[in-house]
Amino acid sequence: MKQIRSLIVALLLFGSVSAQTTWKIDKSHSKIGFNVVHMVVAEVDGQFTDFDASVVSKSDDFNGATVEFTAKATSINTQNERRDNHLRSDDFFNAEKFPDIKFKGTIVKEGNQYKLKGDFTMRDVTKNVTFDVTYGGSIDTGRGMKAGFKLTGKINRKDYGLKWSNALGTGEMVVSDDVEIVCKIELDKAA
Repeated sequence: MKQIRSLIVALLLFGSVSAQTTWKIDKSHSKIGFNVVHMVVAEVDGQFTDFDASVVSKSDDFNGATVEFTAKATSINTQNERRDNHLRSDDFFNAEKFPDIKFKGTIVKEGNQYKLKGDFTMRDVTKNVTFDVTYGGSIDTGRGMKAGFKLTGKINRKDYGLKWSNALGTGEMVVSDDVEIVCKIELDKAA
């Protein structure tokens, strides 16, 4: 009898510890974007239009949730076909050889602030990064649960082998090394 009670307690504890919720990205209500300084005085922005992500959380506030994300480098869109083709080339993404941009990590709540920490991979170069996250909350829409996030941060493109450089006559760079990442994410709770 004692063993049965111990087994029941263990199952209850394990069940509550391992309960998890899977969320999938709502692509039609999400944007995977970036900004770079162009010609020193302005910014050019763009986005990836082919992407997928999932989040697995054991808590309602997403603390400790695991995140996996992939974007197709060929889907880059800066509203300029010539520039997009250049970005797909070996000067930047080499999208033919390195088709996927990936992230795998964890959402961490530090006080009232959220961070997304993990490994970011581009051109088969992986670096540990931390992004700031704003959690907008979650809501039952009557057709399912939704959750919203905004993610911001910076990476240095040259750390990932995007080494194209061209200088202006003044010596400043045409395109900044720092790339600001801005993602607006809406998630749907998986059935």
